[in-house]
Amino acid sequence: MADTGLEAFRFSISWSRLIPNGRGPVNIKGLQYYNDFIDRLISHGIQPHVTLHHDDLPQVLEDEYGGWLSRQSVKDFVAYADVCFKEFGDRVLHIRCSYPFGLGAIDCTKGDSTSEPYIVAHHLLLAHASTVRLYRKKMQAVQHGFVGINVFAYWFEPYTDTVEDLKPTERAHDFYVGWFLNPLVNGDYPEIMKKNAGNRIPNFTKLESERVKGSFDFFSINHYNTFVVKDNPSSLEMKTRDYYGDMATTLIFHGNPFTPSEFEVVPWGLQKLLNYLKEKYGNPPIYIHENGQIQPRNGTLIDTSRVEYLHAYIGAVLDALRNESNTLGYFAWSFFDLFELLGGYDIGYGLYYVDLDDKELTRYPKLSAHWYAGFLKGKNMSGIVDNMDVKETLSSAY
Repeated sequence: MADTGLEAFRFSISWSRLIPNGRGPVNIKGLQYYNDFIDRLISHGIQPHVTLHHDDLPQVLEDEYGGWLSRQSVKDFVAYADVCFKEFGDRVLHIRCSYPFGLGAIDCTKGDSTSEPYIVAHHLLLAHASTVRLYRKKMQAVQHGFVGINVFAYWFEPYTDTVEDLKPTERAHDFYVGWFLNPLVNGDYPEIMKKNAGNRIPNFTKLESERVKGSFDFFSINHYNTFVVKDNPSSLEMKTRDYYGDMATTLIFHGNPFTPSEFEVVPWGLQKLLNYLKEKYGNPPIYIHENGQIQPRNGTLIDTSRVEYLHAYIGAVLDALRNESNTLGYFAWSFFDLFELLGGYDIGYGLYYVDLDDKELTRYPKLSAHWYAGFLKGKNMSGIVDNMDVKETLSSAY
């Protein structure tokens, strides 16, 4: 990381590793692991950015009361966050408190998809707001850190410039980022969500609204793709419908969203997204916590398309900054190949390849690692793909 030139590194703390039973005693070995890792980062001049919850609720809490479907999850999450603030907050100044977006129900055998996503999101927001309130009351004056929330944010582009497609496009924005950011900025869900979901979406009490509103120091986003949006009013005619039916849109993805070989490079989508957040939500501080190119995990070190992707999207961030976006940081996903939520070890986003057949798990820099390191060190990397001797450069690294 230090050799690459990283100034910051974003990682997640596992609730289950730190508190195996979800509540109660802290795992001393887990605590030592994170303390050692944080100290090593800082010793190399790398600023730690921590995610407290990244789709990894302790299974014991899921079994006990249904996880985020229960309001008990709010209390247990705040207690877990309190441990993290006390143990790591003296060195970790940027904390992302929740990762709200899931992938929908796939082959579900139980549950109620018409209402449960709204209930889970509601409890996530209440847990986030309570965590921020705890930090501001007990820690912020001493630790001088910052707590934010992350959303998985696509850019939505209307299929045509007609009203018929412009309105559903704004509706898509409200149902994705607005679902979480609107309560944090304005104290309530977007009006169109409340209208279309009706009594399936929970209401904030007056006190909850007051506590949720303003409970952030920054927003962070994960962005990879752009969708084209068409209106789909017929979905509202269904007597039983889920979150996507309430949104009443048709989203057209460039390629298969679950197993694409590569993402289409659409950098203007990120630029428009950052400009939208500036205009819609008062130009809040923004960190881009994930952005990167997917590829089959086949061992190749010559990932030219990843270089092209990163170059284009970082350029889009620069364009947004020139338009006065309050974007404070950018994190490429990911530093090395790992076990991905979609695709496991079959796909990879890493700048470094990890040899899983080697018991030492040796890591090899890809072309993108050389490009990114040069970029961070201020070198002119625009011609790396065309001008460098790829094989010589890669072989000299190991």
